[in-house]
Amino acid sequence: MTSETPAKALIFDMDGTIVDNMRFHDDAWESWFRSYELPFERATFSARTAGMAVAEIIRPHFPAADEAELLRLGEEKEAAYRAQYEPHVAPTPGLLPLIARAATHGVPMAVATAAPLPNIALILDTLGIREMFKTIVSPSQGFRGKPHPDMFLAAAERMGVHPADCIVFEDAPNGVEAARRAGMRAVAVLTMLGEEGFASFDNVIARVADFRAMDRSPALRFAE
Repeated sequence: MTSETPAKALIFDMDGTIVDNMRFHDDAWESWFRSYELPFERATFSARTAGMAVAEIIRPHFPAADEAELLRLGEEKEAAYRAQYEPHVAPTPGLLPLIARAATHGVPMAVATAAPLPNIALILDTLGIREMFKTIVSPSQGFRGKPHPDMFLAAAERMGVHPADCIVFEDAPNGVEAARRAGMRAVAVLTMLGEEGFASFDNVIARVADFRAMDRSPALRFAE
């Protein structure tokens, strides 16, 4: 399969992809880490952890915590993030025309995100795009976070499409690696990292600043 093979399904990460919001996550994480007197390396944190489930990020710092406690700790951070980001929710440029074009071609779409359900609601419902997606996959349904391929494979199965026929849109190395493990092509959306952050991935078929570049990119074609 080449980069110009028509896509039969699209899978979107959410944070940093559907919306350009990672700086708000970083702000909330930094406050959370400081509140527990834990070290926080802002320059590398999101690149290392984006795509992981919140409990997966927190667990190493609280190894004795049970699942309920991990959820409570995670919700402290997520509630702070939602309060900060809610007034700023906006789609990444070019997103809405792209998903409208895919819908016109009858191409199913999915969201595969490590975000908890209230965060998903904040983004998809504020933008009014939830109904555009055939399925939404998240760790709340029992799936491991990225770089594990579980969520992408589940999205493909639910859409009835072979993984190799899917194109994944991702802003994080963990997400692109999850796509690679799932046997999927990926488009790197450069809201968080520059092109060099994705240089080692052989499944990346395009690197774009935002979705407007997909209008003219040979990397995204739909079957006629």
